[in-house]
Amino acid sequence: MIDSNEIEIVVAGEEHVQYVDEVLDTINKAAKIRGTGIAKRSPEYVKQKMIEHKAVLALYQKKKFAGFSYIESWSNKKFVANSGLIVAPEFRGIGLAKRIKRRIFDLSREMFPEAKIFSLTTGEAVMKMNNELGYRPVTFPSLTDDEAFWRGCESCVNFDILQRNGRRMCLCTGMLYDPAEHTAHDDSTDKI
Repeated sequence: MIDSNEIEIVVAGEEHVQYVDEVLDTINKAAKIRGTGIAKRSPEYVKQKMIEHKAVLALYQKKKFAGFSYIESWSNKKFVANSGLIVAPEFRGIGLAKRIKRRIFDLSREMFPEAKIFSLTTGEAVMKMNNELGYRPVTFPSLTDDEAFWRGCESCVNFDILQRNGRRMCLCTGMLYDPAEHTAHDDSTDKI
């Protein structure tokens, strides 16, 4: 049995680039098993996220890859996406995804305190975590209009659906956290 207390979630840095291939392999395998779409990221892209300290990494006993997520900003830092949330198979079912999601959300708020944070997902568990953090479902036009973001969807198996619907809808659910809707006394983000 894995002791979740032995899993540390750290802000990734240059010393963590050794995990890039394992992160991407784990994401790709999970997407194939679930049969869901996912925007593909290059090893260089994920490495850059780590070097820029825009990613979190879960490490078991300080060295074994257990999970990951990263941040990307859009529309001149008005929007931030939390993406790539993944937990390695042997660490699933112990609440690690929630811990990673919480840490990437907090890092987003620290780095981009005024930005709206959004997430696109087909996963019910991620929707629930987002809801607990104060996200709400929104239509795609409420998300960034940054063309570079939407080009990232081109590598998803469901891109034809997004394109066919004029980028108004797809199989993913768009969820948004708007800091303007939350006060300093709001404790809704303490649930997760």
